[in-house]
Amino acid sequence: MRSIHYVPLLITAAQAVLATEPSRPRGVSPEHAKFYKASDSFTCISNPSTTLSSSQINDDYCDCPDGSDEPGTAACSYLSDLSPSYANDLSSDNASRSIALPGFYCKNKGHQPSYLPFLGVNDGVCDYDHCCDGSDEWAQVGGLKCENRCTEIGKAWRKQDEQRQKSLGAAGRRRKELVAEAGRLRKQVEDRILSLETQVQGAALKVNSLEAALANAERQERGKVVRSAGKGSKLGTLVQMAKDRIEELRESLVEVREQRDTAVVRLTELEALLSTFKAEYNPNFNDEGVKRAVRSWEDYVARDKPAIGDAARDGDLDEISKPDSETDVIKWSDWEESEESDTDVLYKIEEYLPIAVRGWVDQKLRDLRVLLIENGILAPSADPGSESKTVSDARDALKAAQDGENGLRNELSGHKEDLAKDYGMEDVFRALKGQCISKESGEYTYELCWLDKTTQKSKKGGSQTGMGNFVRIESITVDDDLPPDGRGLGSGVRVALRYENGQHCWNGPNRSTLVVLACTEQDEVWKVTEEEKCVYRMEVGTPAVCEGPGNRKEKDGVRDEL
Repeated sequence: MRSIHYVPLLITAAQAVLATEPSRPRGVSPEHAKFYKASDSFTCISNPSTTLSSSQINDDYCDCPDGSDEPGTAACSYLSDLSPSYANDLSSDNASRSIALPGFYCKNKGHQPSYLPFLGVNDGVCDYDHCCDGSDEWAQVGGLKCENRCTEIGKAWRKQDEQRQKSLGAAGRRRKELVAEAGRLRKQVEDRILSLETQVQGAALKVNSLEAALANAERQERGKVVRSAGKGSKLGTLVQMAKDRIEELRESLVEVREQRDTAVVRLTELEALLSTFKAEYNPNFNDEGVKRAVRSWEDYVARDKPAIGDAARDGDLDEISKPDSETDVIKWSDWEESEESDTDVLYKIEEYLPIAVRGWVDQKLRDLRVLLIENGILAPSADPGSESKTVSDARDALKAAQDGENGLRNELSGHKEDLAKDYGMEDVFRALKGQCISKESGEYTYELCWLDKTTQKSKKGGSQTGMGNFVRIESITVDDDLPPDGRGLGSGVRVALRYENGQHCWNGPNRSTLVVLACTEQDEVWKVTEEEKCVYRMEVGTPAVCEGPGNRKEKDGVRDEL
């Protein structure tokens, strides 16, 4: 039988109805029997203006423009899209030339009724895949007689269908698990969003509070009334200079002692080497250089050497090397505190005021000073580029709070975008996101990571080649033969995943992959093809696109199969 696509039916009740209905013309299904009830005339289905006598039905001549008068012959098969056009097409231009019937109806008692394209009627081939009862060759062209095999074919089909239904049931249960997992994951995201919204509000309030605290600290800093550092007492200046000089000498002393200790160690090692050399050299060896070195060593040993490593002196040096903060030799704080002068009273005027008015006067003085600074009348008391520890701490705290708020907002935005993404019907692909499956094909291993990426890697080694990054979920229509084991796409509308912008192909486009999905119990890659240069197609089975056993129905006349 030539490869012709057909549309089989799943209408079990039709066989029961068949027994109670009056006889229909050959090739007419119960669905279309209503058009053939009249006993003396027939009206073309798609062209009611054309009426024929009942004798013209199945007379092997195409009278109706829509071919409805020949349901049991191939006379009107040229109207099919599968057939070439004929020069003697007599249908009028205004009449419908689309064939009205889906095909030759095979009753297939004991199996499943189905339609056969009209081209297959009386073509000399027993089309048991469509008409297991052999009714398609009723004319017995060339003496061909097709026996009725519906009993055995139906039995085998029902056994296979039982296995398919079991697989379908398992796949449906697996899909329910995926949907439940997807719902749990979505709930986690929703709960996290609620939590983050509360945290963002709290973080925003904290930032506002710290901004006010920083502004207040900066205002207080600008409003401080302090004496200029350049007008301090001479004694205080000298004390600071002396303190700095002593610290410099102390650091130099520590450094020199370290260098001395290192030199002593090296000297001790050198003396030990020369002493060993003198003791072990051969006096009879006539080498003037060696003899000269031995005499020099003997002269060096005979000289008086200064003592090294006086413990008492080292103890004094240790004491001198200690920082002033660890000793009580000099209390710099006693010298750094200058005596209060008469002008100091001006800076402590608030201390002489009653407590009730002290705060008010202090704030007014600060406000006045800030106002004068902001208007350029007074110069800021602090050096340019310097700020107090209070202001610095306030600024650091504000920055940390702002960074924390931004991090929370970014996370919140990411979760909201995730909720808005298309994860398929019932969010089912959310449960698979990031999981990967692979298949070896030819010289390569292909990998699909759900809603992430597709890759290709040579079996000989090397790095992976990106075949595309996930872009969207879409639907496509396929029309393939379904293998007996159900591991194929079949015919109808299928869910597809689009992966684009993969690694650039030499002298070609960026790699891309279309992943077409069909129902199976487990995730598995069936087939990988390169439809054109660097444009790939994967056929993949997954329970994510299955329907429950009670919900899966025949759609668009397509047989219900895995």
